Amino acid sequence: MRNFYAELGSGQPSLAFAGHTDVVPPGDADAWGSPPFEPTIRDGLLFGRGAADMKASLAAMIVATERFLASPLAPVGRIAFLVTSDEEGEARHGTRRIVEHLRDRHIGLDYCIVGEPSSSEVLGDTLRNGRRGSLTGTLTVHGIQGHVAYPEAARNPIHEAAPFLKALSEETFDQGNAHYPPTSLQVANIRAGTGAVNVIPGELVLDFNIRYSTEQTADGLRSRIAALMKRHGLDATLRWHLSGEPFLTAPGPLTSCVRKAVFDELGLDCALSTSGGTSDGRFIAPLGCELVELGPVNATIHKIDECVAVADLNRLARVYERVLADLLTASA
Repeated sequence: MRNFYAELGSGQPSLAFAGHTDVVPPGDADAWGSPPFEPTIRDGLLFGRGAADMKASLAAMIVATERFLASPLAPVGRIAFLVTSDEEGEARHGTRRIVEHLRDRHIGLDYCIVGEPSSSEVLGDTLRNGRRGSLTGTLTVHGIQGHVAYPEAARNPIHEAAPFLKALSEETFDQGNAHYPPTSLQVANIRAGTGAVNVIPGELVLDFNIRYSTEQTADGLRSRIAALMKRHGLDATLRWHLSGEPFLTAPGPLTSCVRKAVFDELGLDCALSTSGGTSDGRFIAPLGCELVELGPVNATIHKIDECVAVADLNRLARVYERVLADLLTASA
């Protein structure tokens, strides 16, 4: 596990570029058009696992910083890089630890750009200024194993869980708000049975995930699901894992600056959004800095033949460089 934090300069304001070097597994390497860990350019696209999520952003951040420091502009404040290799997994020892390091040393940040692939259709069409919370539940429904021919001597957890599962999937939590879509719940896995067709299973294990807005809290959601279990009389245990609370950055100087840079360099009026999965922004935002996420098109992330447009690499670097120039120069 490797983490990296470095900064150049002193005083205020401070702007951090944040990202991760780890990637998800490539899947079946033979299904790729080229080896997933050998960067390959075809038809104007750079292919490789992590090309979009998020090696392209890290490269663009470094190039932008090099260009900015080599320019005749007079930098003020601090430029920081916050890079981890623990984002795609449990995310316990990466950015979370760097943030603890910053707090312990009373190092503050004013602005942060996370290089997550935020764009939907074309580079720069979407700027994320928040994310939904993510809460995962693992429910184990307890039954009594037995022979299917003697159901009176057994208790089938699949049958007992079915009405609860229907109610769980139909639960409406809220309608969202001006910044977030409605809270949603999705069942991800159901496991039960021995594999034999003549055995009533002794338990059923169900995994579900809730992506929630600021209309909810993790504690409130736990209580709501517990009440639903009680209404259905389930003999069950439930374990929870909170990946992150929802966060929202109010638009400020950084948001305005990034949107202006995108318009000037790319000709787009980028939309603010809180959609998508979780990101390490959930650990950085509590520092109190203004935080946005801007990166490549996300259409191929975590997929076979993940790729990024080669032309977008330099275009993204230009946007980052423009932000540095606008926020961290004596005339800013």
